[in-house]
Formats: sequence, C-alpha cells, structure tokens
Amino acid sequence: MWLLCLFLQVPSPKESSVQELRDVVGTWQVTTEFLNGDGSVAATFQGTYEFEWVIEDHVLSGKTSIPELEMVSAILFYVNERDIQMVSVGKDGKLWIMTGPLGGDTRMTEPYQSEDGTTRQLRFTRFNVTADQFESRMEITSDGGNTWLPGNHQVFKRAD
Repeated sequence: MWLLCLFLQVPSPKESSVQELRDVVGTWQVTTEFLNGDGSVAATFQGTYEFEWVIEDHVLSGKTSIPELEMVSAILFYVNERDIQMVSVGKDGKLWIMTGPLGGDTRMTEPYQSEDGTTRQLRFTRFNVTADQFESRMEITSDGGNTWLPGNHQVFKRAD
C-alpha cells in the first residue's frame, strides 16, 4: 500500500516541466560569465531576467537585459505533450530554438552552420536549483556532440 501511495505522488515529466516554469515567474538578477575554451572566465556582466505567463502553464515569456552589452533578448518557453522548447531572439535577429525532454533540465539547438562554415550545436543545462537561485550553463560542440566546450555560465538570484 505504501509503495502505491509513493508511486502516485511522483509528478509526470510534463508536470515537472510546468512546475519548473511556475517557479521562474518573476524578476531575477543574473550574473553572466562568458567563458574561454579552457573554462576560464573571459568576461563577467550583470543583468536582469523577467518572466511572466503568456498562457498560464503552457507559454512563459521572458526578457533579458545586460546594459553593459546593450543587449536585450526575448525568451519564450513552451511545454507540449512531447518536450519543452525554449526560443530566444536577440538584437541581431537570430532566432534560436532549443528543445529538451519533458522533466529534464537540458535543451539543445539543432545543428547550425557558423559563419566560418563549421557545423555547431548549443546545449543549455539548468542546475543547482533552489527556490530563489539556479544556475545555467551553455556549451558548444563542433564535432557532433563528442566534446562540449564551455560558452557561458549564469547564476540567477530572485529579485522579487
């Protein structure tokens, strides 16, 4: 009987993904470290992220601002029956679509051609999650995912 009760209380992957979005609604202070290929910090910037529902429990929008870089970008999270998608567009107009499994903390872009002709792919992973703080890392591969190099590291702290 106890096993049945425990089994019934485990949220589905979709419920976990929706709860993840519920938990990030609000304003966050963010420290972004852009990383060199060896993982050392190349530059650090402060900014904000603001998240709010467009369609509750389905679509979350976000706006990020890093004043030092004159950077503003929009982020949209969408939870469906198969996966969770994160879409981002910045000042350059480049649209990034990142997809990951429901209930997971990793999202990846499709492979893309870089300006130098190299095929690359980005991977974003959220970790060290608490109610008022979480971290995110972006990694990049140019060998089909055999090796991943650091791109950036972000620490989000709840501001409201």
